[in-house]
Amino acid sequence: MSEPGPGLAARALLRSLDRASLGTLMRPGTPEAGAPYASLVMVALDHDVSPLLLISQLADHTKNLDANPAVSLLFDGTQGLDEPLTGPRVTVQGTAHKTDDPRLKARYVARHPGAAMYAGFKDFAFWRVAISRAHLVAGFGRIHWIAAEEICRPGPAEELAEAEAAILAHMNAEHADAVQLYATKLLGGSGDGWVLTGVDPEGADLRRGGQTLRLPFAKAVGTAEQARVELVRLVKQARSA
Repeated sequence: MSEPGPGLAARALLRSLDRASLGTLMRPGTPEAGAPYASLVMVALDHDVSPLLLISQLADHTKNLDANPAVSLLFDGTQGLDEPLTGPRVTVQGTAHKTDDPRLKARYVARHPGAAMYAGFKDFAFWRVAISRAHLVAGFGRIHWIAAEEICRPGPAEELAEAEAAILAHMNAEHADAVQLYATKLLGGSGDGWVLTGVDPEGADLRRGGQTLRLPFAKAVGTAEQARVELVRLVKQARSA
């Protein structure tokens, strides 16, 4: 089987990670004005792969964004490797803007349940990053600059996006055994208590405490019914594993 193209490989890595290093430029009026500033942020992705952030207005990186929306996000997929430089990482470049979209807020909190306690604080806000391009390093000599249209999907499948919250609620309440099978039989996870935290056209996200897993679909889906068919197929595959 041939390896996926750079855009697909980068997108798969982004979807598998729930945190990144955020790069901003120090704002005017500070001693370090214009200097790069890096910080750790928790990230969710919209269906089109746009990164979503929930950050405090009191944080330096947020004050920097208020002055200059340009950002860089490093997604590091090298954790646990004996030779990290042989592993994959993606740097995303783009611009960040605040969002009040309730769907995006719900998607972020589903991905990071602990964020629910401060998501409503007045000094916290959700931000969406519009990707302009990305840089993939998939190992020694496997380096690619990727245009936005190669890494981003055209946009969320509207029907699936609208049905996502209901799908998650149904799966976690009525089919917790299936979610557990996805994690342990198909993805190599261990322990009980796995929950589904997201469903997008290319797969589903699972979480257990601080652990996350990515369940890829065999083919892209665009409706709730197509997602149901794929989730049923995968649980059958898990039961026969």
